[in-house]
Amino acid sequence: MKPRTDPYAALVLLTGLNFFNYIDRNVLFAIQDMVKGEFHCSDTQLGFLTTAFFFSYMITAPFAGFVADRYPRKLIMAGGAVVWSLFTLLTAVTHDFETLLVRHTLVGVGEATFVAIAPAFLSDMFPEHRRGRMLSVFYLAIPVGSACGYLIGGVLGHRFGWRSPFYVAAAPGFLLALGILLIPEPARGSADRIPESLERTTVLGLFRNGGYWTCSLGMAMMTFTVGGLQVWMPTFLSRVRGVPLASANTIFGSMTLASGLVATLAGGWLGDRLLRRTKGAHFLVSAVGMTLALPAMAVAIHAEGAAMYAGILLAEFFLLLNTAPLNAALVNSVGASVRATAVAVNMFVIHLLGDAFSPTLIGWISDRSDLQTGFAPTFVAVAISASVLFLGMRFAPAVLSLGDEPR
Repeated sequence: MKPRTDPYAALVLLTGLNFFNYIDRNVLFAIQDMVKGEFHCSDTQLGFLTTAFFFSYMITAPFAGFVADRYPRKLIMAGGAVVWSLFTLLTAVTHDFETLLVRHTLVGVGEATFVAIAPAFLSDMFPEHRRGRMLSVFYLAIPVGSACGYLIGGVLGHRFGWRSPFYVAAAPGFLLALGILLIPEPARGSADRIPESLERTTVLGLFRNGGYWTCSLGMAMMTFTVGGLQVWMPTFLSRVRGVPLASANTIFGSMTLASGLVATLAGGWLGDRLLRRTKGAHFLVSAVGMTLALPAMAVAIHAEGAAMYAGILLAEFFLLLNTAPLNAALVNSVGASVRATAVAVNMFVIHLLGDAFSPTLIGWISDRSDLQTGFAPTFVAVAISASVLFLGMRFAPAVLSLGDEPR
């Protein structure tokens, strides 16, 4: 008899691994000025580290998703965790910019293999009207892991040198990768209640799926903005506002943690709650969040003192409010037979149009003007995202039965 999959145990384990995924990714941002000083590189080169990471990430994702729709997913996820943990560890013994670039790029290969598969894997354990809340827990790793990456990088980097945080960040990934192997593989589509169609169940059908593409474009513009802010905001606080670098990382990390925790959980709960009233609820919550992020970002970049910190806190809240509902809208827009592939193609699109270029673009503008001006493209991206997501409401699929009242 096939062992029963405990959905909550699987959710806790995969969320823990995703947490260390984002720690490993964000440690570098906290110490990039130290790297710049040692390797004598420009802001454009620092931005290109993230661009190279996301190029490998988005190229790997479709292949990982395609394979995961055909073979046991837990083996592929565990392999990805080992790869990213290994190259995070090797980053600590890097002595030139070129080697750092290669190793950081290979971290992206491992992370993409895990992140492309985990949402589809978990979606086979939770029905549509619970996926927003489920994914809000899984994606808590973004604000919490990112914040811890800044805090670990800032504190350890300041005290022991910029290499030390990579040793600490790498180790847990190896252990949690072994834990994945203990999770029974859920049957594909076992929790789905949305009626199937060619647009939802075939790879070619994705190209005619309006809900999928409006969601992906809205996510891409959100990713463009969040990626740029994550890479450059601690440096902005230090270089432009005169905050000591260690304090800038601690402040930004703490605000990311506080706003992200509340926003990610609130977005998932609100999207699921409103799904009883409108099929486009997940799109609606996200579109409103992006709209409200615009004025908050303006205050964050152009104000000083307490107003600036309030602006950063609110901007992060409204941007991260979208994480769970957007990902719920994405997995609900496609059928189980192509879900991992769809998530992986989405990853390719959002990083190609999003944070693969935004850190480098901001750095390029900063080299030619100033870092404050460098953030200008993020405002355009947020406006586009809000407009597209409002449009996406009309393409959201209807759920056949919502079952019990969300709690």
